[in-house]
This record gives sequence, structure tokens and C-alpha cells, in this order.
Amino acid sequence: MLKILRSRFAAPLLAALTLFTTASAADEKPASLATVLQPFVENHTLAGAVVLVASRDKVLAVETAGFADLAAQKPMTPDTLFWIASQSKAMTATGLMMLVDEGKVSVDDPVEKYLPEFRGQMVAVEQDAEHALLRRPAHPITVREVLSHTSGLPFKSPLEEPTLDGLPLRVAVRSYGTVPLKFEPGTKWDYSNAGINTAGRIIEVVSGMAYEDFMQQRLFGPLGMKDTTFWPNEQQVQRLAKSYKPNAAKDGLEETTVGQLIYPLTDRTRRFPMPAGGLFSTAGDVARYCQMLLRGGELGGRRYLSEASTKMMTTKQTASAVEHIYGFGLDTGGGNFGHGGAFATSMDVRPSRDLITIWMVQHAGFPGDGGKSHGAFKQAADQLYGSAPKP
Repeated sequence: MLKILRSRFAAPLLAALTLFTTASAADEKPASLATVLQPFVENHTLAGAVVLVASRDKVLAVETAGFADLAAQKPMTPDTLFWIASQSKAMTATGLMMLVDEGKVSVDDPVEKYLPEFRGQMVAVEQDAEHALLRRPAHPITVREVLSHTSGLPFKSPLEEPTLDGLPLRVAVRSYGTVPLKFEPGTKWDYSNAGINTAGRIIEVVSGMAYEDFMQQRLFGPLGMKDTTFWPNEQQVQRLAKSYKPNAAKDGLEETTVGQLIYPLTDRTRRFPMPAGGLFSTAGDVARYCQMLLRGGELGGRRYLSEASTKMMTTKQTASAVEHIYGFGLDTGGGNFGHGGAFATSMDVRPSRDLITIWMVQHAGFPGDGGKSHGAFKQAADQLYGSAPKP
């Protein structure tokens, strides 16, 4: 009888004890951010990472784990450089909103006001390899729609092959005007490099400056983003993290390159700035940019954006009928905002907790449980630095 009672109560008791132990472990603060990432490095599912946590006023932590170069066993360092890819979109949107603040652009203007090559653009009603049925859209695409991925422009044009950085910006954007829209402007959300590149071209036309010069002189330089560039120099290339992807057996990592870009990355004659995804940067530089947004467009006593423009960027700008929540160059929702990059980098801002998390890796996919490393970092950041939500 005693044995029966033991068997009846042992399983529930063991389950409860396991649940308690798991909950306790989850609540227990890790020793550091790097501590939670080290197991992924040791399991060969994460090459390495630079992680940063900041508030609106200061950097709270910068830590590293693993390697920038696995073969050479070169460790990650706080100033390691990364291709941040689509995180560039938010920065381009910032540049355009500066011109909005100056009264030189309205987000509700048609794009064709600034770029005549978009006049007469049609929307595809039916399209296949053999034919296309086109009609005029209800309205021309607007600045608001290219900034929020609701214009109907494709991801890229047929000319942007085999890489995304092989055409001068004016040529790439001119090609978008010749391609039919995928849907009625403003009615759907569809991720579009072409839209953000178009925004970059508007910056050029309105400011009278090359897009890359405008970004350097108006944003990167003043903000102190000294390592943010479309063309890393030789010294910066030495600090660039190698890129990795899962090996054929899916049980480890192998080195790869960024197929979307032309090599060498220092080549200014064949490589051109890509507003939608061409930037390289560091954790520290990206953090300064996020602090500026978190502070409503101001940092270090200098105003970059008005509070109104910052709010537009960081809150839903897609139409009420469009389910996807997106601002201008930023994913938004639940009061938070941020953006990721193609090789798994990410910036996340949670104003209610006064918390910025920057995740810098260089991965074209992860083997095993490597993809969980980002979540592990964010959980650790919450445990170590997260404050209670503001009322």
C-alpha cells in the first residue's frame, strides 16, 4: 500500500518540484550578459556577439562573447564592426524627416512632386510571365507610403542584380518608376527596399547634396557615429566581424560572405550607397542613434528631429485597415520600436522601461538552438537592467 501511495504522489510532487526549480532559475539573475551567451558559443551555434544595453541617458553595459573570426580565434571586441543591413532604413527615414521638419517635404506629398520619373506609374491588376494588365492607381504613391512599406513598390527592381549596391542611387530609383506597382498604394504592407531607397533619393533632390554626404553631415557626424559608413575603410575592415551560416550538416558554422554586396567593401568605384540596407556600424554607434529617438529627437543638447517627427517615425503610420504596424523605417507596436538586419542584428527600444538593447551578430541563419541566443540576451538584459514600466 505504501508503494502505491508513493507512486501516486511521486509524479505530481516531482512535476511541482521541477516547475518550482525552473521558475526559480528563470527568476535568478545571470552573472552577466555574456554568461547567457557563452553556452551558444561553446555549442558552435553562435560565432560571437557584441551586446549593449542603454537608457536614454547612458550606456549601462557593453559585453562581448565568442569570436569575430572563428578560424583565427579572434575575439569580439566592443568596437567590432557589423553590416547592419536593414537597420539602415530607420536612419534614412530620419534624414528625410529632418527635411520635413524644415518644411521642405511633406509626408503626404506624391513622390512624383520630387521625382518626375514616377509620373504615370501604373498598378498591376493581373500579371504573369506572359502578360500584364495595368491600370492607373487611385492616387500616386506618397512619401508616407514609401517610408512605411505601403507604396506597392517591389522589394527591388530587375536591374538590381546580382547585388543590391551596384547601381548609383539615381539609376536604381529611376528603374523603380518603370515597374508596375504590386497593389493599390496605401492598402497593403509589403517590405520594400525600393521604397526606402526612393526616400533616400528624395533627400538628394531636395537637399542638393549626395545622399551619403547628407547623412554624414546631418546625422552620423553630429551624433558621434564615427564608425557608421557605407564603405568601411581598411582599418574598419580589420575590425569587421566575419559572417557565418549553418554548415551542410546543420551542426556547426561555416564562414560566408554578404551576397547582397560587392567585394571589396572598400571599393567606392563599383559600390554605391544603399539607403535601405547598406550601412556598417558598431553597437555603440547604433546605441547613440537609439538614444536620440528615445529622447524625442534630441541628444547631447542638440536637436535632430522635432518631437512630432520622432513620434511619427516610432508609431503606426500604416492605414487603419492595414494590419501590420509600422512607422517610418521602424517596426512599432505596444509602445516599442526598433528594427532588425538581414544578418540578424537588431535594435530594440522600450520607452516604458527606458531601455535600449542592441544585438550585434553576423549570421545568415543559425544551426541548432543558436537562434534562441537573441532572446536569451534580451531576457538577461531585462533581469539585470530592466526597470518596472512607467505608469
